[in-house]
Amino acid sequence: MLLYVSLYGYETVPLNGGTMAEIIKDKELKYTIDGKKLTEISDLAYDKNSSTLYMVSDKGILFTFKAKFSGKDFTLKPLHSYYLKDRSGKRLKGNFNDSEGMTIKEGELYISFERITKIFHFSKKGVALNEVKLPKALENVELSSSNKSLEALAWSKKYGFITALEYPKRGTKRENQTIYSTSNKNWKLKMEKITRNGITAIEVMDDGNLLVLERAFNWFIGKFEVNLVKLFVNGCDDGEFCKKRVIMKLSISRFWNMENFEGLARVGKKEYIMVSDDNNNIFGKTVIVYFRIK
Repeated sequence: MLLYVSLYGYETVPLNGGTMAEIIKDKELKYTIDGKKLTEISDLAYDKNSSTLYMVSDKGILFTFKAKFSGKDFTLKPLHSYYLKDRSGKRLKGNFNDSEGMTIKEGELYISFERITKIFHFSKKGVALNEVKLPKALENVELSSSNKSLEALAWSKKYGFITALEYPKRGTKRENQTIYSTSNKNWKLKMEKITRNGITAIEVMDDGNLLVLERAFNWFIGKFEVNLVKLFVNGCDDGEFCKKRVIMKLSISRFWNMENFEGLARVGKKEYIMVSDDNNNIFGKTVIVYFRIK
C-alpha cells in the first residue's frame, strides 16, 4: 500500500516500498489567547507528564495548551500566552525575539534563536533563566545569511542538545548539512537536492536516531516541498555522512494553500506532530498534522 492522504487540498507523495508513515489527523488552528493571535508558529514542544503543549512564534511569543493525544485523535485547550522576556523581565525585541527552535529537557523549556546564534533556558512563562553553552563548532560560526541560524532544537539524553542551522555555514554546499550536539558529536546529512531546501526542525525518535524536517520553497512557482527524514546517527562516526531514509513527503503547490511546516514534536511512541507557520499571511494557515511512523 502506498501513502496518499488528502490534507487541505494537497497530498502526500507516494513512497516506493510502501507506507512508512500514516497521518492520523490534521487540523487548522485559529486562536487568540490572552489577546495574542496564534500566528507565525516556528516550533512545538510537548510535556507528556503534564499534558502541556508549547508553541513558540518567531515573533517571540510563547503559547501554552492542555493537549491529549489518543492515537486516534487529539484535543487542544488553550491556556495562556506570554511574550518572551530577558532575565531582567524586559520583552525581547528586534533580532533578539526571532525564536525558532524549542525543546523540553526534564520538564524545562529551551529555545534557540535565528538571528542570534544562541540557546536559552526559559521559564514556563517565557522568562529567560540562563544561556546554554553552544557546541564548539558553532562558536563564532559564519552564517550563510543573517537569519539562517539555529532553526531547530531537540534534546537527547545521550547527546545533549541537538541543533542545526537552517542553511549550512558559509562556504559549504547547500545540500551538505551538519547536525550539531552539545556533547560535541556532530553528524553530516546529505539533504534532498531541492531549490532553497533547509532544516526547519529536529526531533529525537524512540530509538535515539533523529527525525529531521526538511522544507524547501520555490517562490517562482509557489511550491513547498517537505521531507521528513530519519537520520541514523547511532553508529554513525563523528563528522561523517549518516545513512538516512525519507519517511514522508508533502508536495504543496497551490498559492492559496501554502503550509510552511517549521515545527516538530514527539507526543507518544512513534507518534509526532508538526505545525505550519502561516507567515501572518491571508493565504497561510496554522495547521497541526498528527502522524505515526510505522
